[in-house]
This record gives sequence, structure tokens and C-alpha cells, in this order.
Amino acid sequence: MNSAVDASTFLTPALQSRLPRVGMTIFTVMSALAAEKGAVNLGQGFPDFECDPALPEAVNQAMKNGLNQYPPMAGIVPLREAIAAKIGALYGARYDPATEITITAGATQAILTAVLCCVHPGDEVIVIEPAYDSYVPAIELAGGKPVLVQMALTDAGYAVPWDKVAAAITPRTRLLILNSPHNPTGSVLRPQDVATLTEIVRGTQVLILSDEVYEHMVYDGHRHESLCRHPELAARTFLVSSFGKTYHVTGWKIGFVAAPALLSTEFRKVHQFNVFTVNTPVQHAIAAYMADPRPYLELSAFYQGKRDLFRAGLKSSRFRLLPSDGTYFQCVDYSEISSQPEAEFAKWLTCEIGVAAIPVSAFYDTPKESGVVRFCFAKKDETLRLALDKLASL
Repeated sequence: MNSAVDASTFLTPALQSRLPRVGMTIFTVMSALAAEKGAVNLGQGFPDFECDPALPEAVNQAMKNGLNQYPPMAGIVPLREAIAAKIGALYGARYDPATEITITAGATQAILTAVLCCVHPGDEVIVIEPAYDSYVPAIELAGGKPVLVQMALTDAGYAVPWDKVAAAITPRTRLLILNSPHNPTGSVLRPQDVATLTEIVRGTQVLILSDEVYEHMVYDGHRHESLCRHPELAARTFLVSSFGKTYHVTGWKIGFVAAPALLSTEFRKVHQFNVFTVNTPVQHAIAAYMADPRPYLELSAFYQGKRDLFRAGLKSSRFRLLPSDGTYFQCVDYSEISSQPEAEFAKWLTCEIGVAAIPVSAFYDTPKESGVVRFCFAKKDETLRLALDKLASL
């Protein structure tokens, strides 16, 4: 007779971590604290409202139609063609859907795959801080060396210090990671930024990873300066975007990378072994949904309304509002309210005031204190008003 075996009685071999400095993310910590305290969660960046009902219905229909087996490794042709047409119409860039567009399991997989396909041990990768938290771990997994350049924070908000970026480039620099519209600061690249960037990389072998997942959230008449608008930059760029952000379905984890054929060939070599391909019925649903451009063309106005509602509600508080020209995030300086470190202030805000935020210090490889926290306004208006009622007294 066999008896149950207690695996804990046996030795588990020691394991050397590939990411020894990585622990539980601040987003997980703050969301758990918000749930525990019953706080309004303006921390983690996802909507609390539903997507267009036509989208899940299209997925359901695709499944009923038998579209449930593996799609092509690079993604279904209709979706790649729809993406190429959209990029051409919006930005005037031409990508061959057969060889230059790849469907990914969200933007984070796209970022990791882009890094792994071009960064070799010892290569340097420039990262602009504060930065999305997957960049540095992706570089370290590839054996690369992150070279960190910190954005300047002035009364006018956050800006990329291009002189420091230029000074950071060495013969070992393989990749520069940019993000615009920028998470967490809400800043966006301007035409002069793009012109300066072009001068910096001209004549070098530096590749660019352009994280543009918030491309359809740009406010106050500013234009999204996608790097694919600029042929000289597009020739060396992996452009990353996300349907989850655009269509309010972050849990679907589907995005894409557009890159020149030479770069896409190497990208796909890695892609086929770290995910192979992406959910078939969702691809078909999004391809059909993209026939109507209004959902993404109207997204800036939709989120600007929420941004303006949130900013207006904080004007009577002691928070100092930093510019929010893009994304669905609003950063605030709380120095007139508290001298606590950012992580402690965010916890106090959650526990005592009942609103969760994210400390911007968490977006630095080595936490940097600026007295700034980030709120997410991708929420129902009633959620925002509830949060504002709690925050207005500060």
C-alpha cells in the first residue's frame, strides 16, 4: 500500500536567484493594503469600469466560430494588417505586416523579448528614471548593465535631461529605453525632445525601445510624438504598444511590437520560445473591433475629462499638482502636508485617509525621495469623487 509522501522531509537544492534584488512590487503591496483598509484604490494602473460590451462579445463569437487553435507565431494576419493601417494613418509610417509587426502577450512580454533579442552580457542599456518597473529586471536577465539617467523635476514638471543621456552613451551602449507618454510622471516628449534624441543617436549603433502603451492618452492639444513618425529613429526602434490600455482590458494581456524587418527577425526568434503566440479568439476580436477607429481616436478626450475632474477636485487641497500631459496618472507633491518618506506617506494616506497612491520613489532602482506620489484616474467618476471627498481636507 502506498502512503502519502511529505515532500518537506526531503532536501530542496539551493538556487541562485537570477533577480536577487526583486521582491514583492509596491503595486501588490499597496493594492493589498487598500483592500485590507477598504480604501479607494488609485494606486495600481487599471480601470475600474468595463470595456465596450462589443469586445467580449466578439471574443465569445470567435470561440463559437471555432477559432480556438494556435494562430500564426507572429499573430493573425488581419490583426497585423489592421495595426499597420492604423500606424500609417496616425503617424505616416509604413510597416510590413508580414515581417515587421508581431502580436505579443502584453507590453511587458514585448519589452522583455525586445531586450533579450538584442542585449548581450556586458552590454549597457540606458534607462530614464523614474521608470516602469520591468525595464531593469529585463536588462539584468539578459546579462546587460542598466545605466540610469534621472529625469529633472522642476516647477514645470519632469523632463528628460538630454545632456546626461548623451554623456551616458559609450561604445558598450546597445539600447536606450524611452517611455512616452511617461509612466509614472505623465510627461510627454515634445518635437524638440525628438530632434535632440535624433542628434544624440545619429552615427551610433544604439537601438531604441520606445514604450508607447499610452499613445492614445495625450492632452491639451499636444501631439503624441511616436518615434515611428521619424524615419531616422524608426529605423533603429522597437515600438511597443498595448491593446489592454487602449481598450480598457488590461487583463487580456495583448499588445504588439512594430520594428524594421532586421530587428523583427531577431525579436521573433526570442518571441517564439518565450510565449510562441497569443490568445487566438482575442486576436480575432480586436482585429474586427479595430475597423472602427473612434474608440482610440476619442480616448484622449475621454481621459482628459477624468484628469480635469480629478485635478479640479484637488485644487483646494495642499497637494501641488504636477503637469499631467499624458497617461492616466496624476503626480502630486505633498511636501506641504507631510515630511514623511514617500512609501510611508502612501501607507498613511491609505490607512488614515482611505485613498491608495503609489510612491514615485518606487520607480527608481535606488529609491529617490522627491515628496511625490502618483494617483491613477482611470476610474469611474463616482470613484474619483469618493476619493476627492477624502483628499480635499488635506
